[in-house]
Amino acid sequence: MSGQPAAGQHWQAEGYARHAGFVPALGGDVLALLAPQPGERILDLGCGDGVLTLRLAEAGAQVTGLDADPSMLEAARAKGLAVVQGDAHEPLPGGPYDAVFSNAVLHWMRDAPRVIANVFNALRPGGRFVAEQGGFGNIAAIVTALNAARAERGLPPLSPWDYPSPTTQTRRLEAAGFRVAAMQLIPRPTPLPTGLAGWLETFAAPAMADMAVQDRPAFLTRVAALLPALHDPAEGWIADYVRLRFAAVRP
Repeated sequence: MSGQPAAGQHWQAEGYARHAGFVPALGGDVLALLAPQPGERILDLGCGDGVLTLRLAEAGAQVTGLDADPSMLEAARAKGLAVVQGDAHEPLPGGPYDAVFSNAVLHWMRDAPRVIANVFNALRPGGRFVAEQGGFGNIAAIVTALNAARAERGLPPLSPWDYPSPTTQTRRLEAAGFRVAAMQLIPRPTPLPTGLAGWLETFAAPAMADMAVQDRPAFLTRVAALLPALHDPAEGWIADYVRLRFAAVRP
């Protein structure tokens, strides 16, 4: 995740907290699956602004956050957290760990087998890898609308995110040497606090990387026009999220 992630996304901590604060807010279930214990050495892979990292520290874990984005790391440090800048496609620093934790990050990493192998190597025997990410079918309607709007401009379709099925992710983990203890695909329609426009502002940069800056507002307006099925007149915009939550153990 150093510099620019393979998916082509940069972050801005204040905007992320405003438009996508629901991401760590909905992280309670994957934290419960991790069940951090006092004194455990835990790496929060893709810690972002440190909201969940702080919860790990409050549980008594000796937690280190790893992220690529300077803005996010600054926000995490402001919470008093120990964080380092790094790329999960490279060997992970500071191991061996009792656990590696990750929430809503793995789908941005385009070489999943390499990342999983690095996690395996960073764990002690018996250490666990617990994560939640976008799963098969995640934001399928949004991706379809993004690519339809690109096609109208003569641009090729993109698939910038990795949303694996349970079978695919299980095979990846087992190929790296993990024993998979839990794997669940979870549909989770998610209200968007600042609407579809806020979501697109925060997450859709990969779909606009090959567009002129002045063309992007009209593109996003067109994407929203293609997605009336995600707008409820009473509840507003609701994204078609599907999450993949898993736990794996290094033997």
